[in-house]
Amino acid sequence: MDAFQPDNSPEPFRLLEKEMYCIDLPTAPLPGIGRILVTGASGYIGGRLVPELLFRGYKVRIMVRSFSPEYAERWPDAEICVADVQNKEQLRSALKDVDAAYYLIHSLILGPKEFALADIEGARNFRAVAGEMGLKRIIYLGGLGDVRNQLSDHLQSRAQVAQELGKGAVPVTVLRAAVIVGSGSASYEIMEHLVKSMRVLFIPSWAKNRCQPIAIRDVIKYLVGVLEIAATSGQSFDIGGPDILTYEEMLKALAGLQGKKIVFLPAPFSNISIYAYITSLVTPLPEPITKCLMESLEHEVVCQDRTIKKYLSFENISYRGAIVRALGREEQDRIYTRWSDAYPPAHELAIKLHELSKAPGYIAGYERVSLKSAHALFDAVCRVGGKEGWFYGNWMWRLRGMADRVFLGVGSARGRKSYGALSINDVVDFWRVENVQYNKRLLLRAEMKLPGRAWLELDISDEGERRILRVRAYYDTASLMGKAYWYACLPFHYFLFPNLIKQIEQKAQA
Repeated sequence: MDAFQPDNSPEPFRLLEKEMYCIDLPTAPLPGIGRILVTGASGYIGGRLVPELLFRGYKVRIMVRSFSPEYAERWPDAEICVADVQNKEQLRSALKDVDAAYYLIHSLILGPKEFALADIEGARNFRAVAGEMGLKRIIYLGGLGDVRNQLSDHLQSRAQVAQELGKGAVPVTVLRAAVIVGSGSASYEIMEHLVKSMRVLFIPSWAKNRCQPIAIRDVIKYLVGVLEIAATSGQSFDIGGPDILTYEEMLKALAGLQGKKIVFLPAPFSNISIYAYITSLVTPLPEPITKCLMESLEHEVVCQDRTIKKYLSFENISYRGAIVRALGREEQDRIYTRWSDAYPPAHELAIKLHELSKAPGYIAGYERVSLKSAHALFDAVCRVGGKEGWFYGNWMWRLRGMADRVFLGVGSARGRKSYGALSINDVVDFWRVENVQYNKRLLLRAEMKLPGRAWLELDISDEGERRILRVRAYYDTASLMGKAYWYACLPFHYFLFPNLIKQIEQKAQA
């Protein structure tokens, strides 16, 4: 079980020049600026900001909590550093020789109070070390909401992070946004799947509150634009699109664009916890994120001022325009980042298979001989999960995913970002890609709720003119419940795995 070694790796997905959001931004790259640090680069916003900064010629350093070769492949021109905001010594290394930093670290899990406290502590550490290292400015993306009114825990936490960052000597530019609409965004996928899967939608009272959604393209433009305008340093701005809509109107507009006929009825109750739980069962978003976002809907989130237009005057994309672009990205299978890239938030720190001190105690394996090429077999391997399903016994995979979602796990409805390509850290239903050796090996790490740790490996090896296609399940546990779980699953392995590799072999194109 060696560490990842790229082998015959295809060109990673990259944004084309014509797809760059900031190509028509009415500002110019800053000459002579030093390194720019992007925290949260592995997340939805950070993952789209980094290529824009690189394209404009900036020296970019990305900060992640755990190294992955996927980052070097994805951004070969960026410097990668491993650091956690809870560790000041690591922060000193990350912020060395940095002129400006983007602070894009948020937690969408607001169950236990310690998560909100960790956000504040992280901002406090970052502020202190940034001052020590002589940064010129910090740019922070927060949540839109009137701080004079009581806010949801999520919006309150973001406001507190902004306040904490602003207490130091380094000037902070704060951008506040409401619902961000784009392919792969959490809010968009909730609405899209509600419209896709429901024919009757019960609208609670808080769904009639007004919101000012903004396209992901415009968010990135503002993030880059304020960096390039010195006068925005130390200021706070509300950013939003041209439309002010209720959440009900947003759903109706999306249904109209997709040609869906949905009956909208007043809801008999408005309990957010119940709504969040039910919504999590019919959308890819797990309950903690869904609840967090829905709690923010209890308050109107509309721009209180438009001062940002004085500095960055470009035409904002309408809500309908943002939806059309998101739908187009899905049809083209070109979703660059997705909310699941950073969820669960600790996935970067999960123990990898090769990091175990000894081999897993429980292993089940099956193999099949094929005359098809390794490339054809691996292409079929990379299509498992998501909309295509698992080729055999889909009802069993879905049942396991539903059980996981009922108990507030990630579930199998998360799907996948791309229909036919996989990279390290990509999500495949309730798995995450831990290792890819092209035309040889795909290793998936389980992220469903388990009394242990589990991996699924699909492996291709040569034997003369034949190929051996293998599937192996690895399971590591020391508890009695964990051992009972493994033996309870063995009968399902017996039916699922031999037929899985049989279907992969049959679907492999010559």
